[in-house]
Amino acid sequence: MSKQVGVAFIGAGDISYLHGMAIKNITSARFCGIWNITQELANEKHALFGGKIYPSAEALCEDPDVNVVYILTSLEAHHQYATMALEAGKHVFVEKPVGSTVDEIESLRETAIRSGKLCVPGHNYIYDDSIIRARDIIERGDIGDIVSIYIMYNIQHPEDVAARCEGVIRQILTHHSYILIYLGGQPKELSAMKSVIHYEELTKEDLAMCNIKMDNDSIAHFCASFAADDQAGDPWTMMVKVIGTHGATRYSYRDWVDNRKAQVHSQTYLAYPYSIEQIDRYFIERCVLKNEPALSTLDDAITAQKMIEAMEASIEEGKITAIR
Repeated sequence: MSKQVGVAFIGAGDISYLHGMAIKNITSARFCGIWNITQELANEKHALFGGKIYPSAEALCEDPDVNVVYILTSLEAHHQYATMALEAGKHVFVEKPVGSTVDEIESLRETAIRSGKLCVPGHNYIYDDSIIRARDIIERGDIGDIVSIYIMYNIQHPEDVAARCEGVIRQILTHHSYILIYLGGQPKELSAMKSVIHYEELTKEDLAMCNIKMDNDSIAHFCASFAADDQAGDPWTMMVKVIGTHGATRYSYRDWVDNRKAQVHSQTYLAYPYSIEQIDRYFIERCVLKNEPALSTLDDAITAQKMIEAMEASIEEGKITAIR
């Protein structure tokens, strides 16, 4: 492989902008181009980042200059295009959620093993320095045994933006799930509830909460809301808090704020785009170029998806559901 890793994107939606900005800042990466099912978005990202506009996903995957393919499409297409890229001999980065079902993610794991190529889930938060430090503190035993973990998200989204997303369970609680696995280990059972509060036209849930019992008998609580902002003292805009028998550690969006309005936020929370650059840098510089393991694997993505499906079953059946 040449000194610079050739990177191409399948998908030109909102998240491709952040990945494109990240790739521009990584000297060992070179942006080769993009394909999107609609030409307008492909043209827009081409104007920002250069490279080619490929005529098809197949043409992108066949380009010998491309070493890595980012799958940034809608969730339903992740499996199709990630499989295509792996079978073409490319390393693959798949945005979260990695697949629509556990079976899809297990299929990608098998294809990656067979092809001998990397397939890394876009679990960006755990590449943030503060989350890595929190795990170090936990593993050293500095805060004792884990008692409880809270992962909160309360950011109101305009209805047109929410319409492009999954409901908050798959859109946001997937993030919560892999963060929990990274910090707290394996979950064993959960109970969940959801509501539609803010939106008039959408039937997707804009509020969901979940309680999870872990293998070590600690308990976690998730909240995900597109329905309302939290501007109260020490706000739960995006908050991770781990409480142990001897202390606690936290992570918050509010630690890095730029006072400019963003697309859906009343302020610009710098932690999220920073975490995207951190995962892209780690993936390119350490996983692809140095063959180091990713911080989160497809096995973790499978567990996270099992959690999501258990939440959906818990809501439908109205009972505590085992995570199998």
